Amino acid sequence: MLSYSVFLPSYSVGEDCYQQIPYVTRKYGKTAVVIGGKTAMEKARQELDAAVQGSDVQILDYIWYGGDSNYENVEMLKADSRVQEADMLFGVGGGRACDTVKTLADMLDKPFFTFPTLASNCAACTAITVMYNPDGSFKEYYYMHAPSYHTFVNTKIIADSPEKLLWAGIGDALSKECEVLFASRDKFIYHTPLMGQCISKVCTTPLVEYGAKALEACRNNKPDFALEQVALDIIISTGIVSNFATHENQPDPKDNYYYNSSLAHCVYYGASTLPQCERHLHGEIVSFGVLCLLTYDGQLEERDRIMQFNKSVGLPVTLDELEISREDLVKIADKAASVVEWTYVPGIPTKERFIQAMIDTDEAGKRL
Repeated sequence: MLSYSVFLPSYSVGEDCYQQIPYVTRKYGKTAVVIGGKTAMEKARQELDAAVQGSDVQILDYIWYGGDSNYENVEMLKADSRVQEADMLFGVGGGRACDTVKTLADMLDKPFFTFPTLASNCAACTAITVMYNPDGSFKEYYYMHAPSYHTFVNTKIIADSPEKLLWAGIGDALSKECEVLFASRDKFIYHTPLMGQCISKVCTTPLVEYGAKALEACRNNKPDFALEQVALDIIISTGIVSNFATHENQPDPKDNYYYNSSLAHCVYYGASTLPQCERHLHGEIVSFGVLCLLTYDGQLEERDRIMQFNKSVGLPVTLDELEISREDLVKIADKAASVVEWTYVPGIPTKERFIQAMIDTDEAGKRL
């Protein structure tokens, strides 16, 4: 095995964590551009401006990221003189905004920092980005050299985000433990992926224990302990696992591995080819995929436990809730079999078994 490097996320959390910006960024430059979603930047701008006031850090401008994580928007931003002038890039918003800024920063080799305004996924602190085609369908993963230099988890701003996005974030994070343990099960495991395995085991329990209370806190726009625990789980815990569980594009292909996600995300990527699924959130679909993975793997007791939790917070337990018909399952399976996750499924995966797992999950959900 060739030598390799692992870069792990660092983070600040709390209602006033943006006050740490001057200290955290002091070694990387003096000027920054903020790139993100329109609503996200509007919500974060006052806090960001106040945090750098009177410091050596100057925010040059606020720039919309383009609306989706795709190479077309990355190229648009690369050509922007404000981006070229800035020492640092600040990515503000949800997963697609952060992924756009991450890809941009990696291509430009600029220091970058992330400011998630939603707890909807772990994109803010991973070294992988999800890139889409202009039509919104999944294109590919982009593998970066390192995650963001630092992630600022402002719980006050997250508490002010739409409850539905936190709800979807819980659904997405539910996948981490079962997917990592499933994908890596029959593989040669050494220190780095073993760390990913071990840390993944702390990802499910906080969601089940605090998920409903966190949703209530978000509904009331009041940051509290439950919301903080769930936000850290969604953004940080699963993100740290991702950095241990992904090792692709290595000089020697034998050193590659991808245990970061598995069949739950195969369901999502397959569903992304269906027009009606554009009305459903990433984590919403993934949460149903978790149930499908557990069914596929015969972990029926765990599936039923998670299914009960999903039902209690309104996450889907049937295909109908996602507007997916039995006829759509072949198309989902065809797409699923084309993504990297499929190649790491234990044993010899078949589309027929995958389809049957989705059918069996749907039947179990209808009985609940």
